[in-house]
Amino acid sequence: MSARASCLKPLNGAKVALKLRGTVDRMLLVTGGAGFIGSNLVAALNDAGRSDVVVCDTLGHDGKWRNLAKRQLTDIVPPGQIDAWLAGRKLDAIFHLGAISETTATDGDLVVETNFRLSVRLLDWCTANTVPFVYASSAATYGDGAQGFVDDPSLEAMKRLRPMNLYGWSKLLFDKLVAERAARRDPLPPQCVGLRFFNVFGPNEYHKGSMMSVLTKRFDDIQSGRDIQLFRSHRDGVADGDQRRDFIYIDDVIRVMLWLLKSPLTAGLFQSHSMTRMTSSI
Repeated sequence: MSARASCLKPLNGAKVALKLRGTVDRMLLVTGGAGFIGSNLVAALNDAGRSDVVVCDTLGHDGKWRNLAKRQLTDIVPPGQIDAWLAGRKLDAIFHLGAISETTATDGDLVVETNFRLSVRLLDWCTANTVPFVYASSAATYGDGAQGFVDDPSLEAMKRLRPMNLYGWSKLLFDKLVAERAARRDPLPPQCVGLRFFNVFGPNEYHKGSMMSVLTKRFDDIQSGRDIQLFRSHRDGVADGDQRRDFIYIDDVIRVMLWLLKSPLTAGLFQSHSMTRMTSSI
């Protein structure tokens, strides 16, 4: 299953059940809702009876719209229009999954605007409007793992991390901002949750091209019994083909997010990987 808890700001009190059905005139916003994880979340929300879902995403020309072809939506908003769209709105929650996720991205200004500054604006909007905010962080924040993968949500621990690419750095930058606000006891949304996704795989990855998970890329070969080529090892003591990587199936990630929607007193920074620590709660 997934998600090992590391609360930035633990909240006390019993868990309160929240029906997945929305209240009158309130909707759910899913940024990145046409992407891999986002479209699977939209499907699960529809299956749970929520048709009042708004997607914020860029559909482009690569057929990403097909991820939403069977879904019931209230609106689809381009990212550049989201600030104006939010004015005066009432929402049940925001799931902020949209980002430039390519680990090979090189346009620093675009990545900062998309992955950091937009995240800050959504965080501030949720804080001002008392709306729950669940956002996607990433295991890329840990870099090469030299500092370990420990569940230490403190700002000091985050400062020791060294992401290996622009994407990971942008995600860590936002994690640190949230951690700093929590440490100062600055206002935050009524529920503020960050999910550090590890290697997620499953349906609706096709549009990601070279960024698809290795399992999806090699699924046909594996199913047919053909040999597959893996990366060489560049570490002493680790043989070629003996590298280890954590994978989590998309359905497990979605279960965690639906559980968070029903558990408004749960807040903090969580790892989302193949561990089983939260299985009994979900």
